[in-house]
Amino acid sequence: MADLMPAVPTVQVECGTGNDYDGRLGLRISSIFVIGVGSMLGALLPIAAARTKRMHVPKLAFFITKHFGSGVIITTAFIHLLSPANEALNNPCNTGPITDYDWAAGIVLMTIFVMFFIELMAARFDVFGTQGHSHDLETNDPARDFIRKEKSETSASSNGVLKTKHMGHSSDGHSTHTAESSQLQTIPSKTTGVPGREDDFTYPPGGDDHLGHQRDHDHVSDHDHFAAQMTGLFILEFGVIFHSIFIGLTLAVAGEDFVVLYIVLCFHQTFEGLGLGSRLATAAWPKKKWWMPWALGAAYGLTTPIAIAAGLGVRSSLEPNSQSTRIINGVFDSISAGILIYTGLVELMAHDFMFSPEMRKASMKMLLLAYGCMCVGAGLMAALGKWA
Repeated sequence: MADLMPAVPTVQVECGTGNDYDGRLGLRISSIFVIGVGSMLGALLPIAAARTKRMHVPKLAFFITKHFGSGVIITTAFIHLLSPANEALNNPCNTGPITDYDWAAGIVLMTIFVMFFIELMAARFDVFGTQGHSHDLETNDPARDFIRKEKSETSASSNGVLKTKHMGHSSDGHSTHTAESSQLQTIPSKTTGVPGREDDFTYPPGGDDHLGHQRDHDHVSDHDHFAAQMTGLFILEFGVIFHSIFIGLTLAVAGEDFVVLYIVLCFHQTFEGLGLGSRLATAAWPKKKWWMPWALGAAYGLTTPIAIAAGLGVRSSLEPNSQSTRIINGVFDSISAGILIYTGLVELMAHDFMFSPEMRKASMKMLLLAYGCMCVGAGLMAALGKWA
């Protein structure tokens, strides 16, 4: 009977511990500068466009960049971090306790809860010290200004139609305003508060807004959620910097696929920089800390080049295929994925679309344009995930 049983196919896995470095040192050194320039431009151009008067960047361009960057960051979390973390921590060459559980998903879950707790405490205890100092904050968001401009133009057009409808004609053929039409134009409309009506801008409809305050969003300071905003920004910075470190080390000792990886990472780091830079540019920074967005943007731009240089410096001893290196990469990729998933879904998607008074009052055209830009950014980064 034993001879009649079909043979069970076996797969032999080769587990190496070295790296695939194959020379081409000059090309690898060039990547330090090329990727560095791309990262710097991606991170700092949005800041310059929003915070300097010399650059006359169209508000539409900034609007597209901001929402394109949101899609980039969200896709980075799922495609460029979570997937490699799963591969590293579930690698068939791994042995020991790391194989007893799906640690990638577990670490992501724990990170999301930790990030939420940090943001919760930062907002509750005023970590950034904004109570009584909101007048010291300054912000400039061309994307938000673009939405407001479109809304004001739409309102002006609607008001013109309303005036035409209420225009009367006298017996001598000249048009005149009736008393009733004048009153309609001078009496401001009031929101009814009825859930589901288009003039109800609370969230959920008819209820409280994001932080549980029933308020008129037209008169709310942009700095009310400064603590939460700053926490989210530093969390985002932390996540993309860790990701950039491991990207640089990987590129430094890549083998035959080095050229493809080089080209892909040029776009990858530039797009990711745009996502980070657009957020740094539109945050409400204290006037005394005007330099902070520039410093954070520059830190991102320098991280990958420094990591590439460090990887080249230790290329003879760097072992990206060893179990210890795989576990370190997997753990930090999982942490970064959790950070960017939380930041992308909560800070970027929810705040920009559902909790933004400008976006909730914007036309359907504006809403779909923003959503489309985000989808394009996500799609391009997902496509790059085929090679990196």
